Amino acid sequence: MDINSLIEQYGYAALVIGSVAEGETITLLGGVAAHQGLLRFPLVVAAVALGGMIGDQLLYLLGLRFGPTLLKRFSKHQKKINRAQRLIQRHPYLFVIGTRFMYGFRIIGPLLIGASRLPPKIFLPLNIIGAIAWALIFTTLGYVGGEVIGPWLHNFDKHLKHWIWLIVVVVVVVAWRLWRKHRDSARE
Repeated sequence: MDINSLIEQYGYAALVIGSVAEGETITLLGGVAAHQGLLRFPLVVAAVALGGMIGDQLLYLLGLRFGPTLLKRFSKHQKKINRAQRLIQRHPYLFVIGTRFMYGFRIIGPLLIGASRLPPKIFLPLNIIGAIAWALIFTTLGYVGGEVIGPWLHNFDKHLKHWIWLIVVVVVVVAWRLWRKHRDSARE
């Protein structure tokens, strides 16, 4: 069995599971797989939206139940936590949807929202809207990335091109995250 068969057979399940845990890298790779014709674009969007929504919903529920206890562990960031909680109270719609797009808030954002006691009836629909928008944007970016690099990759062996693309995407995402982390730590 080659890698294309594996992607076609298990791709959607891998996208749901991967986007619960991580997100952007998996979503971009799903877009590339859709561009390559291995997966269907609408189903990629649905799979990563579902995974992202499940992940954020679980983190929100953890924040709702254990938020104050968890946030005490981050005492050195208390000013930022207080500022975020004020933003949640003033602009809950923008914060819930926007958290998904803010670097560094993918995990802590839903925890903060839950800890702020934002009602579930407000969080759930906003989480769904945010997950769909996020999935559509990042899947499209992956698809377009596959369009740009696709012609170049066709000159390589069928299996080699997938490994190269995977390595390039992972390196770019990791480099971007390290750069952002370094920049954010320099600001503090």
